[in-house]
Amino acid sequence: MARLAGLAVFDPAGDRIGRIRDVVVALRGAQPPRVHGFVVEVQPRRRVFLPITRIISVEAGAVIFTGRLNLRRFEQRASETLAIGELLDRGVTHDGEPGTVLDLALENRPPDWRITKVAVRHGTRRRGQTVIADWSEVTGLEQPQPVQGAASLLAAFDTMRPADLANLLHELPDKRMAEVAAALADDRLADVLEELPDRDQVVVLGNLDAERAADVLAVMGPDDAADLLQDLPADQAESLLQLMIPEEAEPVRRLLDYPEETAGGMMTTEPVILPPNATVAEALAHIRNHEQPPAVAAQVFVSRSPTETPTGRYLGLVHFQRLLREPPSALLGGLVDPSLDPIRPEFSLPEVASYLATYNMVASPVVDGVGRLIGAVTVDDVLDHLLPEDWRERRD
Repeated sequence: MARLAGLAVFDPAGDRIGRIRDVVVALRGAQPPRVHGFVVEVQPRRRVFLPITRIISVEAGAVIFTGRLNLRRFEQRASETLAIGELLDRGVTHDGEPGTVLDLALENRPPDWRITKVAVRHGTRRRGQTVIADWSEVTGLEQPQPVQGAASLLAAFDTMRPADLANLLHELPDKRMAEVAAALADDRLADVLEELPDRDQVVVLGNLDAERAADVLAVMGPDDAADLLQDLPADQAESLLQLMIPEEAEPVRRLLDYPEETAGGMMTTEPVILPPNATVAEALAHIRNHEQPPAVAAQVFVSRSPTETPTGRYLGLVHFQRLLREPPSALLGGLVDPSLDPIRPEFSLPEVASYLATYNMVASPVVDGVGRLIGAVTVDDVLDHLLPEDWRERRD
């Protein structure tokens, strides 16, 4: 069943309409559970229900269905279980020994589909033994678990984009969401946290121990970390800042000094900044870094030393298209666009949005009163604040 996670779903005409995110089943004790259907994610990030009776083909790279797909948002019933999200990694007993569910096998037994087999691992991942057992031979699948792992679930969604994984977590119960999030590596968790609604961010962070929470905040972009800390009680936010390395906490503290919906409150303190004697080749190497978000990598800001915010005197910016047109040995100081005035940290959200729209920019430099570059506001930062507060939670 884990192989179904992320599988493309096609209609009879051959058009792809979404991807499978989970399998809806009805548990029946020792009897093999009936499969009701699939949870399919269609754009824009809406989860809908596809009845198993509509499936006409399940192949290695695709699921094909017949009929029309109801685009009403999927709502899980009390009698239903999400097999991937809730059963994988569950602690069970087989042959009198404890084990963990690695995977489940679906079988078409007319007139319906059922889960007939369970892959159970006894012992640890490195030294354990995996057995394939009939559903009736495994107990504990319907019992609430005080603690449940997440390794098998995360393996099923290993290639999922952070925004899609955040959408998956959002649909899980709070306890399961916190368990799955805690099993992620720090950098992966940081990316996913940035895509979660505010409430889910607080739930996930609140279930981490303080040291781990501080480590994850340090990996996040300073602007996203500051936004998250603003949703926490002041004493908890300050405790986490105290646990961070001072050099990592300092830019976050600076952002917390600005009102949220101003240029200073929205900006990132880590744009691409180079001195005027840097070459085009050096600039391209910096923006080619895959860890740079596209909006940040769209331009290079040029300033006098130091080139970390707050920098020396800000000189201007060079768009990546200009970099592509110049010889690699050309110096950035001769390529800056002096016609674009930077914005100030006190600029309001509408003023920042107007600036970006007027000059067709994807990022704007933010300069303080003495001419130092202190950050950059990107178009995605502006969209986050222009959209309704609950836009990440809307699926309809």
